[in-house]
Amino acid sequence: MSRKGVESPMDADVAVVGYGPVGMSTAALLAAGGHRVVVLERYPGLYSLPRAAIFDDETMRTFARLGIAERLLPKLHVQRNYEWRNGAGDLLIDVEYAERGRSGWAEWYMMYQPDLEDALHEVCSESSLVDVRLGHAVTGIAEDRDGVELTLDGAAPVRARYVVACDGGNSFVRQALDIGQFDYGFSEPWLVCDFRFRREVFVPPALQVGDPRQPVSIISLGPDHHRFSFMLDSAEDFATERQPDRVWRRVAKYLSPDDAELIRPATYTFRSLIADHWRLGRVLLAGDAAHQMPPFLGQGMCSGVRDAQNLAFKLDLVLTGRAGDELLDTYQTEREPHVRAVTEKGIELGQVQTLRDPAAAAERDRRLLAQRAASQAPEKIRFPGLGPGFHANGPGHGELSPQGVVGEGARRGLLDEVIGGGFHLLTTETDVADLSVADVRVAVLSRTPGAGLLHDVDGTYHDWLAGLGCTAALVRPDFYVYGTGTARELVAAFHENLETTTVSV
Repeated sequence: MSRKGVESPMDADVAVVGYGPVGMSTAALLAAGGHRVVVLERYPGLYSLPRAAIFDDETMRTFARLGIAERLLPKLHVQRNYEWRNGAGDLLIDVEYAERGRSGWAEWYMMYQPDLEDALHEVCSESSLVDVRLGHAVTGIAEDRDGVELTLDGAAPVRARYVVACDGGNSFVRQALDIGQFDYGFSEPWLVCDFRFRREVFVPPALQVGDPRQPVSIISLGPDHHRFSFMLDSAEDFATERQPDRVWRRVAKYLSPDDAELIRPATYTFRSLIADHWRLGRVLLAGDAAHQMPPFLGQGMCSGVRDAQNLAFKLDLVLTGRAGDELLDTYQTEREPHVRAVTEKGIELGQVQTLRDPAAAAERDRRLLAQRAASQAPEKIRFPGLGPGFHANGPGHGELSPQGVVGEGARRGLLDEVIGGGFHLLTTETDVADLSVADVRVAVLSRTPGAGLLHDVDGTYHDWLAGLGCTAALVRPDFYVYGTGTARELVAAFHENLETTTVSV
């Protein structure tokens, strides 16, 4: 730790602890903003086995911004529905996913996580602003008035102005800071078995089986891999159940050793935990370090990438002196309500699937089958917007913005591809030529191509703004709506909020 009152040199603007997808995304986004990042990962190499299996269109929008979407697409499986069946095979719940969601990409991608990590690692490795240090375990953390010093095992300490801890559910940083956790009490041991296909074979791509004798989850991990998960009666059963011959007996209905290679059996205890504090001074928690949720919605990694986006643009504003660091207090107030809603819905679905009492399961089946008989439309799962924080008023504020196809001159594509990242002021008003906002791209939308205008090719933005009853929307770099109204009202509100960085509702 530096001597009190004496400023010592910084190794980086931000130190990121942990180098999974959330840490990688955080580092890459910060570097894209021009900030020096040092990443500290305790393992000597990338983790070469899958954990997460699914991500959504909002997450893909982030990956597109980082330049890896097209590289990933051939390695992904796009899934259009998610089935929940009982032990007899009756369809209880059918969740529908769109081929093109609100964020402009398919709503549900299934992946083999090492492919994603290879792509994100390449982005970080190619940036001169990211210093990735593998095999560097953090053993101590201390904050002074200027920054944070991280003590490392067998290496010199690292100093940074801020620290983002992305070091997982067993986060050293969270424990070292003695941050407690809220426990929803939903904790289950599962045997998770991953396979690599040897040949083409049909296996259900997205199926939850609510059989009280043996709850099972079957999930695609992209074109070449698949995952079977089996609920265990006790974590002590893993030593026996992980034996290959027992695993193959479990999956015999779907796979044989001729069809696939068993990559590994692992045990996971699905937990539902949320840290009491996501920020202590200059240290912030993200991803599983801040929150853990059951996997039934496939939103664990997605939630961590949302954290990364939220933190990256706010740290950028703070590090460049455009906002005070009290802005960082809005990170938890905005993100926690969303995380809690997703966690609680995941628990609800998990409880539907994992009933072990036959009578209770039969009653569940009667209720859900009756619901389906009354309405055959596939179900949609909607997530809330932001909680109170760095956004203004107006209909739609704090919600995820849509992404449509736009044109600028001869160029046509999704909005992010055409006009880039950062803050966007999107408006249908044509009298804003004199409107200039520092660090905000002002885009005048037109239903037809025109000089100096942004062509709203498919009408996404005109329809959206008309539905909100306004003529302009200011969209933040994390894709969430800062506010809606008229263009000049939004500019005034944005400047005022940046000056005060107060929490608004």
